[in-house]
Amino acid sequence: MTEYFDKSQKRCTDCQCMSQLFCLLDEEELQVVDANKIHVNFKAGETIKKQGTFMSHVISVNSGFAKLYIEGIEGRSAILRIVKPTNFIGGPGIYFDQRHHFSITALVDSSVCFINLQVFKKILSGNILFAEEFLKDFSRDVLTVYNRLIFLTQKQMPGRMADALLYLHDEIFNLPKFPMILTRSELADLSAMSRESAVKLLRDFQKEGLIRISDHEMEILDLEALNKISRIG
Repeated sequence: MTEYFDKSQKRCTDCQCMSQLFCLLDEEELQVVDANKIHVNFKAGETIKKQGTFMSHVISVNSGFAKLYIEGIEGRSAILRIVKPTNFIGGPGIYFDQRHHFSITALVDSSVCFINLQVFKKILSGNILFAEEFLKDFSRDVLTVYNRLIFLTQKQMPGRMADALLYLHDEIFNLPKFPMILTRSELADLSAMSRESAVKLLRDFQKEGLIRISDHEMEILDLEALNKISRIG
C-alpha cells in the first residue's frame, strides 16, 4: 500500500477541489470540517475503503476517479457507479449500522478527504440547506444505481455494453473521447458479463465503427447507434 497523508494539504477555505456542497457551510462549519478531516493520496488500484468495514468517515473525492462496487461470490464484483471529483461517498451506513456496504478502489491516482462521521452528522443536523442538498445528491446516486439495475436485468449483452459506454460518455466525462480508466475486466463488471464477452463486444463495436479503443483512450464514433442499441436492448 502506498497511500500517504498529504502534509501540504490546504485548508478547506482555500481548497479549489472541494465539493460544491461545502459552499453551503459558513466559515465556522468549514473550520470544524477542516479540523476533523484527513487528506490522503491513493495510487491507481489501491483500496480506499473495504466492504464490511466500520464507517468512521464520509469521503470526498478531490481528484481522480474511483469505482464503487459490491464484492460478490467467487471473486465476482458488480460496479455500481464511478465516482468523480468532487463527489461525496456516504451510503446507508451513515444512519443504519455505520458499516461500508460496498468497496471503493481508486481507478487512477486520486486524492480524497476523510471527514469524521460524527462531525459530519452534527453539521447535517444543524444546517438544513446543506442537509437537503446532501440528500439530493445521495438520492441521485441511488436512482442511478436503480436505473442501472433495470438495464442490467432486462437487456441483452449488447444493450448492457452500450449502456456502460454511454454511462462513461454521458455521466462521467461528457466527451466523445475520454481516457480508458477501466480495464476490460472492469467494463465487464460494469455491464454484468464475463470478461470474454466484454472483449468480444468491444471488438464487434469497433469493427462496426461505433467506437475506437486503445489501452489508454476510448472514442465514441457513432453516439446515435449506441443509443439505438441501448434502446432495443
